[in-house]
Amino acid sequence: MGSIDIAVPNYNYGRYLDDCLDSILTQGVERLRVLVIDNASTDSSQAIARRRAAADPRIELRLRERNLGAHASFNEGIEWAQADYFAILCADDMLAPGALARAIAVMDARADIDMVFGETAFIGPDHVTAGDEAAKTGACEILGGPAFLEQFCRTGRSPVGGPTAVVRTTAQKRAGHYRSDLPHTDDVEMWMRLARSGNVARLDDVQVLARIHAGNQSAAVTNVHQWNLEMEKAFVSFFSNEGRTLPEADRLQKLARESLAVRAYWCAVSHFLRGEPGVRELLGFAFTRRPSLAILPPLGRLLARGDANQRIVATLRETFTRRRRPRVGRVSR
Repeated sequence: MGSIDIAVPNYNYGRYLDDCLDSILTQGVERLRVLVIDNASTDSSQAIARRRAAADPRIELRLRERNLGAHASFNEGIEWAQADYFAILCADDMLAPGALARAIAVMDARADIDMVFGETAFIGPDHVTAGDEAAKTGACEILGGPAFLEQFCRTGRSPVGGPTAVVRTTAQKRAGHYRSDLPHTDDVEMWMRLARSGNVARLDDVQVLARIHAGNQSAAVTNVHQWNLEMEKAFVSFFSNEGRTLPEADRLQKLARESLAVRAYWCAVSHFLRGEPGVRELLGFAFTRRPSLAILPPLGRLLARGDANQRIVATLRETFTRRRRPRVGRVSR
């Protein structure tokens, strides 16, 4: 089995750090290193990291005296990586049992695969153990880099449903550093860079347990319109840099822009029917990226979804129920 290095960026996640490290160190991978990169935490993080490193030689530490930001930690991990494979696991998340062995086995068998990802289970702030979360179906789908990018742009969203993938270290170093001007979609843009030069494997198994809490970076993005803007930044960054030399770069970038516009359009319709705010912003985004939407609704894209009928029925049912419900403070007669 190939070797792997795991970078664990941390800032004031001392309450989660032991669980994160336990989920890595119990993976059953013989050649494993863990680098805890602490960004000048003010809680118990550095004391916990020192205690764990003293007890296990697989753990190495870089404890900063000054907070340099998350991207500095990600990129320091990339510089430090020497093993066959590499991953970044933030200190508030955990690996599912067997996640590393599954990913390494795929890349050991196929030298053309540069990235392996799987399902993500989202957990609450008080979830304390990785448990037996993995589906363990053993199913694996190989996606060519161009097919992965096509899916990415056609849907306007990342096929990687979580924050962590296992990558080939040489491919990661070739792809380069995470970009600090993408605070919310830096990983999304990185997946595109990795797919540009190699194939991708998707596992049906749960690979990562991502913790949802108020301190998440993504918690600052609170609605669909903001996420569309952040996703657009990732596409623009990729196609302005590494992706600009792709044979179909112009078509793919147009496809991504139109996908985001269509999503904004149908979210605006849904918000309007439900009486929710944000309709104006969503329609403005949709019409500026695809002006024809002001005249012709994108029915084809909606009907192409496998769950289109269910989504339409659910939205109409919720709308009907909401409108029948009496207003608070109003006397029903």
